[in-house]
Amino acid sequence: MGEYRKAFFRLDYVLLLAVAAIVLIGLVVLNSASAAENGNHVFKQIVAIALGLIIFFISLNFEYNIFSKYYRQVYVFTIIMLVAVLLVGHEAGGAKSWFKFPVFGNFQPSEVAKILLIVSYAKFLEDRRGHLNTLWELIQAFAFFVPPVLLILMQPDMGSAMVFIAIMIGMLFMAGANWKWLLGIFGGGFVVGIAYIIGIWKLGWWSPLQPHQLNRFLVLFDSSIDKQGVGWNAWQAKIAIGNGGFFGQGIGAGTQSAGEFLPAQWTDFIFAVLCEETGFVGAMITLGLFAVLFYRGIKIAIQSRDLYGSLVAIGVVTMYFFHVFENVGMNVGIMPIAGIPLPFISYGGSATLANFMGIALLENIYMRRENLSFRE
Repeated sequence: MGEYRKAFFRLDYVLLLAVAAIVLIGLVVLNSASAAENGNHVFKQIVAIALGLIIFFISLNFEYNIFSKYYRQVYVFTIIMLVAVLLVGHEAGGAKSWFKFPVFGNFQPSEVAKILLIVSYAKFLEDRRGHLNTLWELIQAFAFFVPPVLLILMQPDMGSAMVFIAIMIGMLFMAGANWKWLLGIFGGGFVVGIAYIIGIWKLGWWSPLQPHQLNRFLVLFDSSIDKQGVGWNAWQAKIAIGNGGFFGQGIGAGTQSAGEFLPAQWTDFIFAVLCEETGFVGAMITLGLFAVLFYRGIKIAIQSRDLYGSLVAIGVVTMYFFHVFENVGMNVGIMPIAGIPLPFISYGGSATLANFMGIALLENIYMRRENLSFRE
């Protein structure tokens, strides 16, 4: 008990309060978005939150850098998990991304894999401190993420693959990698990717993507594409956001969500429900809370007692940031529809557990930022 009392005095309560507020907002909006499900989604989400809190409290008793000692094993376990889901996983929505258990329901390993890759990649980069300056050194650092990204794309889960790449870039910057090479490689890759997609669209170039996957990108340029699929999804999200106005239509009073015009309105498009019911004010409050989370996470990364903790913290913050940026972006029509949930708000047990694991890591690093011992 003495260790726990000391730990609680060392927690970042600003971060915890911001996360608690986001979770409460999420439950309120989820209740509206899933009203037709008779509260089943809300109940499952509360169970996932409870499990996440258990993981959080247990983690306070362990040093965060315990993962650095077994990072190879953690990495291998992650790869095995992603291979296993391809072999024996449950397929839904055209993707083989879940393990299906009789009592516990579905588990999506790619969500937890994000956290496992962060804690293993942090040690990988720490061991290469000062050796991330040349193109060859960066290629070796990129190679760490090649197997998991390829396995994710084979499911296929383009959204999670995007998150993995974003995490890698954020951690490389924190590790002191040559920013000019990074900017050139990923900036150039982005430009080439956009040009290639336009070539597929306008010139009929060959594409490795399935038509529905390609449409997720093309709808950014023309919302009339795939009117019965992703085009419809994007249009309905914009209508819902527009309906919200400044103050919103009220909790449970959104016409788009109540009429179930929004597809996946309790997962991918829950931000549109939030905007319709709480308006610009509610959206800004929610995004402001996320901004607090990002700020405190970056501060924890800066204050960490070691490079490993800094890398883990920035990896977690990058994960949250990209999730928020992509989810909000695809709701307002500036990012492709990639099926990335809004942290702590979208329905999903696996994502909720991964999100709480991320907060647990941040708080663990913050608690031990001055290399203090919690043993009496």
